[in-house]
Amino acid sequence: MIQRMTNCFGRWLLTAAGVMGALPAMAAKGLNMPVGVTELSGKIYGLHMLVLWVCVAIAVVVFGVMIYSIVAFRRSRGAVADTSITHSTRVEIIWTVIPVLILVAMAVPAARTLVEIEDTRNTELSIKVTGYQWKWHYEYLNQDVGFFSTLARDSDAARQLGSGIDPDTVPNYLLDVDHPLVIPEGTKVRLLLTAADVIHAWWVPEFGMKKDAIPGFVNELWIKVQEGKTGTYRGQCAELCGRDHGFMPIVVEVKTKEEFAAWLQAQQQEAAPEAQAATAARNADALTPAGA
Repeated sequence: MIQRMTNCFGRWLLTAAGVMGALPAMAAKGLNMPVGVTELSGKIYGLHMLVLWVCVAIAVVVFGVMIYSIVAFRRSRGAVADTSITHSTRVEIIWTVIPVLILVAMAVPAARTLVEIEDTRNTELSIKVTGYQWKWHYEYLNQDVGFFSTLARDSDAARQLGSGIDPDTVPNYLLDVDHPLVIPEGTKVRLLLTAADVIHAWWVPEFGMKKDAIPGFVNELWIKVQEGKTGTYRGQCAELCGRDHGFMPIVVEVKTKEEFAAWLQAQQQEAAPEAQAATAARNADALTPAGA
């Protein structure tokens, strides 16, 4: 009987070790928290794995002691239950102090990561993000570039009842926009989040960050996409912001620094005539006599 229980316990440990060893592959298949592509998402994933391994170690110790106690002190071996109510002060202190030490040790890296999440110093690019029902407006501060980002026309047409369009034939159905947000890789980008009507939330899973956009209030978050992680990343508004909440996607294109500089220059040149016309109109209004 003892040999059988020991063999079962051994197989259980081997199975647990195999599952833990397969965690990287499970993460790649979407069964674990995604690593993401930003500096913060990597640190958050590292903190998650640290806490997971601590929990696994605690589980192995606790269940190991339980299984040992069940096997070694079973009734068939003559063990008699202690019916008296007894307490050991030493044991009470030990099983109080050890969890406290574990929690303190886990709190240190957690607090460090939380501080880094809120640290927006030394940002290289600031973008104001305003949520509307149901679209986003991006304004590159001090760059004279701004635009709305709305659900792509093909997705919008396919979602209409009676359109006759099969959504399966629409690439990135409900997850594509007409004007994506463009940012450079390897650059600390600060997003200033607010809203013009109701509460929205800006969320891109691969960036590891989500923040609410609240009317009359400015939230901020920062992202720094790792070098070599250029590409297109998609997300959605993560607040129930109204009837068409499900049709408010977020698309971010990450370019190299050289490609981003060229894109930004092209956007500035495209917006220059409109900015000059607006400036001329304001000047004309200022020169017009009152009451004319």
